[in-house]
Amino acid sequence: MMTNQRILIVANVWPEPTSSAAGTRMMQLIQFFKSKNAEILFSCSAHPSDFIEDLNAMGIQSKKITINSNTFDAFLSEYQPTAVIFDRFNAEEQFGWRVMQHCPKALRILNTEDLHFLRNARQQSIKKGIDLDLQDRSSLNSERAVREISSIYRSDISLFVSETEIELLKSVFNVPAHLLYYLPLFSPVPLDNTPTFEQRKDFVFIGNFRHAPNWDSILFIKEKIWKHIRKQLPDAKINVYGAYPNPKVKNLHNEKEGFLVHGRAKDAVQVHLNARVSLAPLRFGAGIKGKLLEAMRTGTPNVTTSIGAEDMQIDHNWGGRIADNAEEIASCAVQLYSSPSLWLGAQKQSYTIVNERFNAALHLPAFSDRINSLMESLSVHRKQSYTAELMQQQTVMSSHYMSLWIMEKDKNTSNK
Repeated sequence: MMTNQRILIVANVWPEPTSSAAGTRMMQLIQFFKSKNAEILFSCSAHPSDFIEDLNAMGIQSKKITINSNTFDAFLSEYQPTAVIFDRFNAEEQFGWRVMQHCPKALRILNTEDLHFLRNARQQSIKKGIDLDLQDRSSLNSERAVREISSIYRSDISLFVSETEIELLKSVFNVPAHLLYYLPLFSPVPLDNTPTFEQRKDFVFIGNFRHAPNWDSILFIKEKIWKHIRKQLPDAKINVYGAYPNPKVKNLHNEKEGFLVHGRAKDAVQVHLNARVSLAPLRFGAGIKGKLLEAMRTGTPNVTTSIGAEDMQIDHNWGGRIADNAEEIASCAVQLYSSPSLWLGAQKQSYTIVNERFNAALHLPAFSDRINSLMESLSVHRKQSYTAELMQQQTVMSSHYMSLWIMEKDKNTSNK
């Protein structure tokens, strides 16, 4: 069904799979549609960096687009995609209404990556030192939540890597289930013949430092956790890797303390293979964590938090240890680092999680069927939610006039 379909991806960032799990997720979606012989065009409003995926080498067209510009309308009218994937809700806000106007029959897919409003609510709860009740709508509600959920209503289907987030939207915000679809981040099969417990040493942390949970996590290690680990393992080191380290990150480097900041990892797989234990004490966030998937795939047991392991366990079993306060995290890290039997048990569980939860073959056939079904009966699907119809109509009108106002304002500014 998807053969000869034209898939337009609309994004505000170019895919960088070596920098973040979000980049990996986007490339997995591209590879899926490419495997169905669909024509794919990736459009983006950002300037490309030195680390973006070479889409042209994959036979994927790419195009620079401009926010609040009628040039996108002309492009849509000419290209006439059969499906449009919006990479996160802000891309849908900016361009979705134009797609509704010029390509009303195109399937609209929202790739959420994670629930931004959930991540933000958790971040605020950490700053305020309060517990967050995920069943209390008032503690989650915000302008960001309204915007994000509105975007979900305007889309024909929204993709989530976390079943926890889908359940939250259904039970707390009453979002119709037919608008939500679970498609996790995938992992390749676990590697064979990985280094043994004795062949590995030290701890590792890896993560994109433009992502607030990663910066908070590495500060948490530095200020609260590492001293407890070093007290019991005085020769241990932690190797910190991540894309886009700013001066604050680099200033954490301290060889005397065994706290080594390296910047971007040239080969994240090899970095994990060298380490005995991965530390990922994430105090807030959402979605599922690419760093933990990579650790499990490489047979590197990890210590993380309840939020870090959210929606990644099997029957509460984990490929390492889970703890939420600094001293307990340190204790778990030392135990895992020092005990070959604990370490091997965690490694075995890691492989089970990767194979049984994050294998693409377990999910892609059903996803393919769902997309085909939507393409065949899109008008019927859209009539299931009157709220969604209202949202789409009102958004087209309000966004249209707001965009006209911005374009006129920019025109007047440039003429001065």
